[in-house]
Amino acid sequence: MDVNIRRTFILKLAKALLHYGAPSHRIESQLQAASEILDAQAEFVHLPNILIVTIRNGETKSSRTHFVRARGRVALSSLHKVHLIYRDVLHDTITAGEGTVALKELLRRPPIYPLAARCFLAFLCASIICALSFGGSIIDMWISGLCASLLQYLGLTAANKSAMYANVYEISVSIVVAFVARGLSSINGNLFCYSAISSAGIVVILPGFTILISALELMSKNIFCGSVRVVYAIIYTLFLGFGLTIGSDFYLLVDRRARRGYYRNALPTNLTYSEGHFSFFDSGNTSRVISGVLGIGEMLEQEHVFKGCYRDDSWPWYRQPFPWWTMLFLVPLYSICSSLSNLQSYRSIQLPVMVIFSCCSYTANKAAALAVPGRTDLSSAAGAFAIGVLGNLYSRIIGGTAFTSMVTGVLFLVPSAIAQGGGLAQNFHSSAEQYYSGFTLALRMISVASGVTIGLFVSQVLVYTLGRRKNVAHFAF
Repeated sequence: MDVNIRRTFILKLAKALLHYGAPSHRIESQLQAASEILDAQAEFVHLPNILIVTIRNGETKSSRTHFVRARGRVALSSLHKVHLIYRDVLHDTITAGEGTVALKELLRRPPIYPLAARCFLAFLCASIICALSFGGSIIDMWISGLCASLLQYLGLTAANKSAMYANVYEISVSIVVAFVARGLSSINGNLFCYSAISSAGIVVILPGFTILISALELMSKNIFCGSVRVVYAIIYTLFLGFGLTIGSDFYLLVDRRARRGYYRNALPTNLTYSEGHFSFFDSGNTSRVISGVLGIGEMLEQEHVFKGCYRDDSWPWYRQPFPWWTMLFLVPLYSICSSLSNLQSYRSIQLPVMVIFSCCSYTANKAAALAVPGRTDLSSAAGAFAIGVLGNLYSRIIGGTAFTSMVTGVLFLVPSAIAQGGGLAQNFHSSAEQYYSGFTLALRMISVASGVTIGLFVSQVLVYTLGRRKNVAHFAF
């Protein structure tokens, strides 16, 4: 076979891996294994969103450097096909020329779902995660879903067409989401929950996957890429928190009634504070002790606050949080919608595998959270270990693609862990608190990513310790 054909396949494979969101800490090993087996005499340097490929010519003692650039997002079905082509070429099932043609055809194809379907999937994902992780009611689900649909629409249209708007896309959307959430939550009667709507509305653009990839790169000794990504994710998180604050404060600036209620706090005049509790004397001269959180214009009793949302027991069912048993169908439903939103084909056998793995990961995460409350890193490590064992066994025994089967469950760990830590949106009274909360959220995501990284690496070592050695590089987290 002509060596130029093999080298062309290597370059096209590098383009496809970057374009469809392959795990960046595995890309170099994937391409290096392909180069050695195909005798392409190529070396690789991976930087964020770019691959530097140097091809040596043994006869002329010269080399040629290629720069492969691509900015894509995770597309599970296409990434699975890339891995199948990669495996077939390296196992001599098809030639490198046929593999190059297959990769070119795959890269030319449009997304498997149209714009309207992807916006609807974003609506479903945000609605379900609002009730599942952030304590939202059925009313809150509709609003958070509409906000997420707007976010997805702007991201796929305006942000792709305008490089200028793409730089402020996330901040502009977070401002709009916070403005809408604050306006609705200012309605008398606590009909809407600000925390649930704003958290679920922007959870789809949280850089949890970026922080996870950066942690995996640092664990793989890829210090440059890992450091760049983790710093970007922290600053990005601060921008999101700042956007939420701007949106909320802008509504308070427009609506004077909401601003007065927000800052008044409606505390009784005879209120005293002692030993962590507020106490006052009612009309019957009886001392009453209350413990709660300050809301908009009223004191909310702590026993009626669920994940930052006030829920009175006397309210009708559609204003209450979902009972625990609804997780039995909400978790699989969210896993399906999340897989489809990451461009997984609904006709693929991979889809039920992803859903089963995601449910097992969520179960392990919840069980660990009950056993060790307040430790999101340990609960995330337990969930990651469970899905890591399942994904690697699926790859090794059945021959499936480990990475694509694990993505849905791993992405599920991020909003679950953030919800355990109190959600995203908080009420701030000073700029110092805003930035402190932004750093806290970033550190919480780093803690979650560290736990996930440890769980994934331990599971991989456990699965691949026994048995024969793989001839090609691992295509997993």
